[in-house]
Amino acid sequence: MRHPVFLSLCAAGALALAGCESSEDQDVDRAFQDVNVIDDSNLSDVMLSAADPNEGVAYFQRTLSAKPDRIDLQRGLALSLVRAKRNTEAVAAWKRVIEHKDAKDSDRVNYADALIRNNEWDRANKALDQIPPTHETFKRYRLEAMVADSNKEWKKSDSFYEIAVGLTTRPAGVMNNWGYSKLSRGDYAGAERLFADAIRQDDSLFTAKNNLILARGAQKKYAMPVMQTSQEERAQLLYTLGLSAIKQGDTSIGKGLLRDAVDTHPQHFEEAARSLETLEANVAN
Repeated sequence: MRHPVFLSLCAAGALALAGCESSEDQDVDRAFQDVNVIDDSNLSDVMLSAADPNEGVAYFQRTLSAKPDRIDLQRGLALSLVRAKRNTEAVAAWKRVIEHKDAKDSDRVNYADALIRNNEWDRANKALDQIPPTHETFKRYRLEAMVADSNKEWKKSDSFYEIAVGLTTRPAGVMNNWGYSKLSRGDYAGAERLFADAIRQDDSLFTAKNNLILARGAQKKYAMPVMQTSQEERAQLLYTLGLSAIKQGDTSIGKGLLRDAVDTHPQHFEEAARSLETLEANVAN
């Protein structure tokens, strides 16, 4: 008579054990899933910073094929495509990101950035217009300034550049862009001031140094400004200044600057030497 009770107790015990076993298995599975998420995140960071951009693209494409709804992986693919300079694909990737239910305003800024890199200025302008004014970041205002430049809306451009400069601790790059904007509209003195400010912020920025020479040359200022340069950089800047002088009609000054460039370069400065030879041949004729 005790057997049915005993069997019932055994069955109940077995079910309880099975329930415990199932619960423990689920806990273990969840733990491994958490570890995998952490591993994915770490690997994604590596792919975005240290890996070859095209390797990053391949990694995110492969991972997304298994987890297509993960927005962090979609972002990783879009960022990798930008790094790889595959701009048309990057635009499409960022468009998928901003259509995701968990998309952020920063994603929309990155979408506009991809459009600008792909030379789609009108679409970039519309994309920026979709971002609420409360999203105030350095990147957003830098892009706004660039779009305003492309539309020749100089007051808006200056305003956006000024805001962008105030939102970063490393303003050299945006100062250089702002200076180039001034240069393109013929405000050479304003451009010179901004390029000089950019160099004070980052004296390794050769583009700003070369732009400074262009701004000075346009004002017929042919003396080299005081700034930190390598011997090769100085030769290249003298060459730029020489060409600028020739363009202004100051041929003799330009020739002298080209000679200085050839003499200053630590190795043979073929481009400057060839320009000098061509100029002297034309004068002789």
